[in-house]
Amino acid sequence: MKEVFYYIIKNFFYYTARLYFKRVKVYGLNNIPKDGGVLFSPNHQGALLDPLLVGSNISRPVTSLTRSDVFGGPFQWFMDALRMLPVYRIRNGYANLKKNDKIFEKCREILGNGECIMMFSEAAHHNEYFLQRLSKGSSRLAFEAQIESPESLIYIIPVGINYGHHQIAWSDLHLVYGKPINVKEFLNDNNSDAENINLLRENLEEKMKECIWLPDKNDQYFEKKKMIIPKNTKLEFNELKEGIEKGSLKTEGFGQKVFSNNPRLLEIFILLFSIPNFLPLLIIKNVISKFKDIVFYSSVKICLGPIIFMLWWLIVPIITYNLSGENLEFGAFIEFCSLVEAPLILSLYVRQILLFCRK
Repeated sequence: MKEVFYYIIKNFFYYTARLYFKRVKVYGLNNIPKDGGVLFSPNHQGALLDPLLVGSNISRPVTSLTRSDVFGGPFQWFMDALRMLPVYRIRNGYANLKKNDKIFEKCREILGNGECIMMFSEAAHHNEYFLQRLSKGSSRLAFEAQIESPESLIYIIPVGINYGHHQIAWSDLHLVYGKPINVKEFLNDNNSDAENINLLRENLEEKMKECIWLPDKNDQYFEKKKMIIPKNTKLEFNELKEGIEKGSLKTEGFGQKVFSNNPRLLEIFILLFSIPNFLPLLIIKNVISKFKDIVFYSSVKICLGPIIFMLWWLIVPIITYNLSGENLEFGAFIEFCSLVEAPLILSLYVRQILLFCRK
């Protein structure tokens, strides 16, 4: 049952992501080995959204390591079905840290058996584009798994998750799977294990940066960040990354220019185009307000949004039909519903475009 649930959710999220994002561009799927243990190491800017995006776009099942505070209670069955394992941190209590030993032992076994693991190598998620300094956790896990299973082939795949916007729906997404790192190449007997693990971590960090639009936080970071706008994110990954590095891309789109001197007018337009879908927008806003960490906002939107908006677009035409007093045949009824739904969908589309006009 859990296996079936996993594949249902995986496929559901694959298509949901293509509704939430305007364009989903996936690169490097051919870099993923068909055999051998694979540790996927993505950057972490989207909370629960990140593992779902990475896992739903690959054919092999993936076990993900996730913060422990989302486990337990009525959701435990679902976490197990989604192949998620808890990772305990100091803030979860020193006593709980010992539980990681069994978790990592299981992960090494999974890799040694030629299966897939996903682990975020950054210390924590964040709301910026640059890559934080990597911890040694994922490199150590892959290295120790290779030591314990010398006959197995174990790889690390660097992954770059690049969001056109971290909170606004209908932005672009570039998902980049980098070239595999063969862990066996770092089993150097002339070095200590600690030195080999550190070399592996440094190599992984370098390879992950190749998969990210704006990987370094330097003096030009915030100026270059302005180039990540819809006009530019529709470019191919390499073209966009090169343009950001050279500083050759525009930092302002057409909509931003139009409303640059009329920010209040922009807010009025956003409000007007929000009215047709006020109830689902209000529900999502209220749910989001319960999260103090803004990194979770996009995860809530992509999980709740499709369900709530679909229900809204189903209910409104039915209510409108009943109020109209019409008595239509089935075909005419469907046509009637489509006519009612069209302005609801169009207004939401225009609203999302207007949101990108904000500076």
